[in-house]
Amino acid sequence: MEMNMSFSHDMDDEYEKLIRRMNPPRVVIDNEACKNATVIRVDSANKHGILLEVVQILTDLNLIITKAYISSDGNWFMDVFNVTDQDGNKIIDEGILDYIMKSLGPESCFTSSMRSVGVKQSMDHTAIELIGSDRPGLLSEVSAVLRHLKCNVVNAEVWTHNTRAAAVMQVTDEETGTAITDPERLSRIKTLLCNVLKGSNKSSLAKTSVSHSVTHTERRLHQMMFADRDYERTGDDVLDDRERPNVDVVNWYDKDYSVVTIRCKDRPKLFFDTVCTLTDMDYIVFHANIGTEGPESYQEYYIRHIDGSPVKSDAERQRVTQCLEAAIERRVSEDLKLELCITDRVGLLSDVTRIFRENSLTVTRAKVTTKAGKAVNTFYVRDASGYHVHAKTIDSIRQVIGQTILKVKGSPEDLKSVSQESPTRFLFGGLFKSRSFVNFSLVRSYP
Repeated sequence: MEMNMSFSHDMDDEYEKLIRRMNPPRVVIDNEACKNATVIRVDSANKHGILLEVVQILTDLNLIITKAYISSDGNWFMDVFNVTDQDGNKIIDEGILDYIMKSLGPESCFTSSMRSVGVKQSMDHTAIELIGSDRPGLLSEVSAVLRHLKCNVVNAEVWTHNTRAAAVMQVTDEETGTAITDPERLSRIKTLLCNVLKGSNKSSLAKTSVSHSVTHTERRLHQMMFADRDYERTGDDVLDDRERPNVDVVNWYDKDYSVVTIRCKDRPKLFFDTVCTLTDMDYIVFHANIGTEGPESYQEYYIRHIDGSPVKSDAERQRVTQCLEAAIERRVSEDLKLELCITDRVGLLSDVTRIFRENSLTVTRAKVTTKAGKAVNTFYVRDASGYHVHAKTIDSIRQVIGQTILKVKGSPEDLKSVSQESPTRFLFGGLFKSRSFVNFSLVRSYP
């Protein structure tokens, strides 16, 4: 059976390569056609998942897609994207423009679309995936267990939504700095982390997996939370109808399409999040129109299921609506944003999250990266009781961690009393040096 599946994948890959050689992709990058955006046109042979691949490449470059027009009827895929950088400027960096041409043009080598998550083997680190019920202090508990097991967290991303929590973490052995390969040790890591996720409720659903694979982290988080059914509403839902995205699904019977329209507050990576979800739900986007007007985004998709049919029932329509709402909400946060940049060391994540927990803060989302010996960590936190963080709490954290730089945007009144300087006291034996900084900014954040 495995040999047949492998043979099938190989045949698919060879067929795809043949089609690409016969019809190589054409990419045009135009900085003259629009006065306030770079226009990227992509024409190529069509296949399921190609839209997500293109959007994923542009999104990973931190480009903002302000407009897009998609058409992929028949065997040809034609897209037009208006993009800017994070500051709203055209893309003029030759390195980025060259990367786009190579990634999307004839030189590109897309893998099979069904495997476009980007799974590949790595011996540099061990990948850990966690999914379970969210609760205050969970990240602190997980990172403490990893430190106890002599695992160093080099990269991690954590999302919480609708009482669920998901994390993708990359860890190395504390002593060797390489991937952990011992089966018994990996089994022990899985068991202990699963126990942490379950907490005192041993009947709660929790899953832990370890591997040496590399995946596209954000797409994997979407898949994990979708599989965990985080889109199902609970009585603890914090968003009211005014804040929730407006998602509508109707059938266009003359053309056999289902038309999905989305109206919501615009933010970076919104297009990626919705296309990712439609793709993972096995829907094909035949046409789409994406635009923004001020702070609002409008998206219109003409879709069919992979079996060729439009949405067939009210239950399916409701599921599509809920899943798209969840995909949009996972990245939205009104919590306090903390950015920590410091020389990396073993146990850093455990120590920082312990400080948060001791000051009654809970982490609602986090991104941990390590590059060239520097740890750049971003946390979104709120008071464990669910309220905004008080100014005195920020002062306490600054005094423990050391010299800080404070930035406050759109802050509530109770944060206005935070002073711009505070006494410096070092924890961890001087490992937080004066050059390091922690930026605190309160924003409705869409990283």
